[in-house]
Amino acid sequence: MATTAFKGNPVNTVGDLPAVGSKAPDFELVGAGLSQVTNDQGGKRLVLNIFPSVDTGICAASVRKFNELAADLEDTVVLNVSADLPFAQARFCGAEGIDNVVVGSVFRSSFGQDYGVTMADGPMAGLLARSVVVVEADGTVSYTQVVPEITTEPDYDAVLAAL
Repeated sequence: MATTAFKGNPVNTVGDLPAVGSKAPDFELVGAGLSQVTNDQGGKRLVLNIFPSVDTGICAASVRKFNELAADLEDTVVLNVSADLPFAQARFCGAEGIDNVVVGSVFRSSFGQDYGVTMADGPMAGLLARSVVVVEADGTVSYTQVVPEITTEPDYDAVLAAL
């Protein structure tokens, strides 16, 4: 089980992120328009930006930042994963002009369990812990981060270095 924090208070997750060098677990999420979103991205690398809800300031900031970064990433798909319904994700992206990334909702998925990121306790129990996973085109995990404090953004420089 991984540990993060919410406003300085420890929060445990249900497991650990997949190990670097391991094969990333397959998943099916619900995307905009209720489309299916999977880990099969047609031979491209995949950046999973995982967070509790796009309705929080830090989560929204991470989606904006990854949208900005994605514009310059070749052969890479950035997938924003949260427990928000796909309607809320699409509404946010439309209002913000976010079009370089994909969104996926875990509302009909075991993603949080499979990736070990569902928060097991704390005030946000049941939502996803802020995390990033980079998956290479061959499906191998090359980078992971559980952000130490949920109220802070991920380490974008480390993600870019992993790419």
